[in-house]
Amino acid sequence: MREKRPESRRKWLANVLFAAVILAAAGVLVLLRGAGRDAEAPLKAQLIYGDQNTVLDLPLDVDRTYDVDTGYLTVHIQVEDGAVRFVDSPCPDHVCESFGWLRIEDQTATCLPARAVLTIAPDQ
Repeated sequence: MREKRPESRRKWLANVLFAAVILAAAGVLVLLRGAGRDAEAPLKAQLIYGDQNTVLDLPLDVDRTYDVDTGYLTVHIQVEDGAVRFVDSPCPDHVCESFGWLRIEDQTATCLPARAVLTIAPDQ
């Protein structure tokens, strides 16, 4: 039976150590990212659309449906119970609808044919 060489054990240990350092760094970044934010900070939805990157702020505290002409298609946005989504869009594949409800900061849904991005952002 053949024993493992010391070099292969060192390589394995170096790989494990490298992975541990990367995971620790990622954990620190996640903690730092959330450290400065208030957990109950108000949020809003933003629709960024068209070639001019027009920004439309949508309050999440008012249930409403918005019909927005992006210059390419008219997208239909629904706000309900503090969440927002693309609903009943005229795009050919309806991928934007499959993103579902967005309610957490930095969640994003995109409708490429309409050139529209829907995202959750802090309400400042």
